[in-house]
Amino acid sequence: MYCGRVVRTKDPAVRTLLIERAAHMLRTREPITLRTLVAGTGVSTMAVYTYFGGMEGLWQAMRQEGFTRLAEALDQVATTADPVRDLAALGAAYLTNALASPDLYRVMFDAAFALENPAAADETLHCLVRTAERAKEMGRFRSDIDPLSLATQTWVIGHGLVSLVATGPLPREALDHGIAILTALFVSCGDAPETAHRSVTEGWRL
Repeated sequence: MYCGRVVRTKDPAVRTLLIERAAHMLRTREPITLRTLVAGTGVSTMAVYTYFGGMEGLWQAMRQEGFTRLAEALDQVATTADPVRDLAALGAAYLTNALASPDLYRVMFDAAFALENPAAADETLHCLVRTAERAKEMGRFRSDIDPLSLATQTWVIGHGLVSLVATGPLPREALDHGIAILTALFVSCGDAPETAHRSVTEGWRL
């Protein structure tokens, strides 16, 4: 009788556990080794090789997971007839995602670790670029506005706010300043003040 070798299926929960634990240890500046990483998790050090091929693969997976979760959050933002509202809603989704996974959020922008899929990470910004292009095409922004530049500025605003809130010193309520800041940005791009404020408020509150 032939007895084949049993192939164990990888458990996504174990992969997520190790990624989140490593990200937390980085944020709290705990020394990370194979043993300290798995301590108390119920999995062996071999799991790091099974799921990531080693520690280097784990670092890459951490950054990629951050962008993967951001992409999922942005995908959930509905596209409406108001692209300025949508742009603000994407900004709000960016903040919500960062506060939901603060440890991974900090690792996302650590260029010391390579990304598994840089194109997938770039797509999170291009999602905003396409929305800015729609607003420009509809006449909400001036014809000389560069959608990439505007999307980048929108990203910077969100990144600045959430960084100050997630790590202190600002309280969560400070995120509401995003409405005034984005409104001013979009008005500077040619949108009417009242229309911009209404669109931003609606999108940001989501």
